[in-house]
Amino acid sequence: MFQRSNSYLPVTRRQRGSFRIEEKGCRVNNVHGLRSHFHEALACLATWLSVAGAAGAQEITLRAANAFPVGSYFARNFEAFVKKVNDEGKGLIHINYVGGPEAIPTFQLANAIKTGVVDLGNTTTSYTASIVPEGQVLNYTDLTTAEMRNDGVMDDLNRIFLQKGLYYYARAGEGMHYYFYTNRPLADGKLAGLKIRGAPIYQSFFNRMGITSVQLAPSEIYTALENNVVDGYALPLIGIFDFNLQGKTKYRIEPGFYAIELGVIVNGTKWQALTAEQRAFLDKERGWLEKLGLESIRDDAPKEIARQQTAGIQVIKLDDACGATMLKTAYSAAWDSIVALSPTDGPKLRAMMAPK
Repeated sequence: MFQRSNSYLPVTRRQRGSFRIEEKGCRVNNVHGLRSHFHEALACLATWLSVAGAAGAQEITLRAANAFPVGSYFARNFEAFVKKVNDEGKGLIHINYVGGPEAIPTFQLANAIKTGVVDLGNTTTSYTASIVPEGQVLNYTDLTTAEMRNDGVMDDLNRIFLQKGLYYYARAGEGMHYYFYTNRPLADGKLAGLKIRGAPIYQSFFNRMGITSVQLAPSEIYTALENNVVDGYALPLIGIFDFNLQGKTKYRIEPGFYAIELGVIVNGTKWQALTAEQRAFLDKERGWLEKLGLESIRDDAPKEIARQQTAGIQVIKLDDACGATMLKTAYSAAWDSIVALSPTDGPKLRAMMAPK
């Protein structure tokens, strides 16, 4: 009664007392009496719907990499996120985590995401600045991520990210400042003349302060200190023990500056190709990751200060006037740079996000 058909064009017609159904390779031919074969028709339709449904629900695998060494402080929450997605997203999304800088070097990860070598990565907007310089503004604001989502700032930023082939999925770390760390005291309380390991987010600030910036991945700082290539480095409050820097560090200079940003970046085309169900699932997981990042830093920052003190790292606190001047220079230099790099969007972002 049923024959396989090479035609996949659906046809339904009544002709000369016969009923003909042809759907997804199923055919009922020359059947007299619609009622007696109604169940066969429904069975054929159900087969087609089950095939279509299975195709629509097919699990997608995303390849992911980390800009930070596996197991290090700024890698751990992302690694927990990967496990949670894989545990809860079965049949929907699976993340294949390929590792850290040993898989893709830190400064090459942004391009690897854009070109589809991997689909997403745990990195920072400092390391994606060569593609989306505007993303660095997340370091130059005192707005929280929640405030920026509610006010539409994140939507505006993602408009820019998507134009350049990326999507800013989640801010996995906030609520902490960056600091200067040195292996020698300041001359007359000034930073000018020092050689400091930097990154793109610091570049304009260092230039304006008379600091020589040496761009290095965090994993390269120890050797640079050992060989006197640099006098110190700029890093967040937490993280120096991951790179064994405490033995080469004598001072932490206060106040801290800028707002730490740790972000999960996704290939823009891949993000837009996800189904509504897959995006809704990842939106839920994003809320969990961002909350984890905020709570982790809030809980761990006081412990880190005590740990650095125990390791013999002393605090050099700039006087109020010098500290205020340093912070004013840091933010004005950063925003001037953003406006110069992005003449159209830079001024709008500055108006929305710069500290008042």
